[in-house]
Amino acid sequence: MNDRFLKACRRQPVDATPVWLMRQAGRYMPEYRAVRERYSMLDVIKTPELACEVTLQPLSSFDLDAAIIFSDILPPLDALGLGLSFEKGEGPVIHRPLRSAADIAVLPPIEPRESLSYMLDGIRVTRQALENRVPLIGFVGAPFTLASYAIEGGSSRDFKLTKELMYGDAPGWHLLMDKLAALIGGYLVAQAEAGAQALQIFDSWAGTLSPFDFQEYVLPYVQRCVQAAKSTGVPVIYFGTDMSGMFPFLAQTGADVIGVDWRIQIDDARRLLGPDVAVQGNLDPHSLFAPWPEVERRAADVLRRNGGQVGHIFNLGHGILPGTPVENVRNLVDFVHEFSR
Repeated sequence: MNDRFLKACRRQPVDATPVWLMRQAGRYMPEYRAVRERYSMLDVIKTPELACEVTLQPLSSFDLDAAIIFSDILPPLDALGLGLSFEKGEGPVIHRPLRSAADIAVLPPIEPRESLSYMLDGIRVTRQALENRVPLIGFVGAPFTLASYAIEGGSSRDFKLTKELMYGDAPGWHLLMDKLAALIGGYLVAQAEAGAQALQIFDSWAGTLSPFDFQEYVLPYVQRCVQAAKSTGVPVIYFGTDMSGMFPFLAQTGADVIGVDWRIQIDDARRLLGPDVAVQGNLDPHSLFAPWPEVERRAADVLRRNGGQVGHIFNLGHGILPGTPVENVRNLVDFVHEFSR
């Protein structure tokens, strides 16, 4: 098996910098759009064979060092009975949002091996189909990000409702985070049991918080999720956007790898995180719309800034955007391998 990615997660020497890309299976690929013309997002997520097909699509086109199972961070909220749909032009919608401590108190305990079995079956089917070519990454949404979706009812610009609950009803907030951390921790363990060889925790909205709020209201629950995931023995990645002011706390999550967005130079991120964690990132995904020589210049800058240190996984600072030129993605993956050798 190509194990560059797993070695880099553990800060071991590699022959070339491993590369995978968030949303590497997605709307920029014609093959994916063809599947979505026939099936809804939830159909693909909930049908193991379709999830496997989409997961493998980028591996047929690019020399990637890892696959990530095709799913979404929000199905656990559906399992909690909150109702989930993906609306065209609007994104994810939670149909029964949480707006009070009473709503939180009645949330049921969830056994992910039952309520999210389709995702676990997708991992099993995909591991078999991969035939040990590259490792398979499983993933979850972090407690704060799932709480935000559950409270706001979908995406938000200011997270007003979320912060009102967090500041105004601390017992209710901590009860919600406790329930989500238990669900997410169990879900991470179940994914590893199903065959995921690394686990990524996405905290898409934690960058909306102050460092004080992150430390007080969020960090302990991230640590619980990371601890549960690490109990399985697989590497754990924690990734959030717009979190450059929180690096001292990110080092305290316990994750093996910290994902870095494009708002900080990767050498500065390594200095702030310290020597005991690997880093993942961090090319601006918008860069891939530039002419290839400019993409190459920017990718080379990321690699030079890492300076050949062990424990670097090349990735974007967020997911590939719709409309990204496929040829630039192919060239980027090949360039990272060739330059870093």
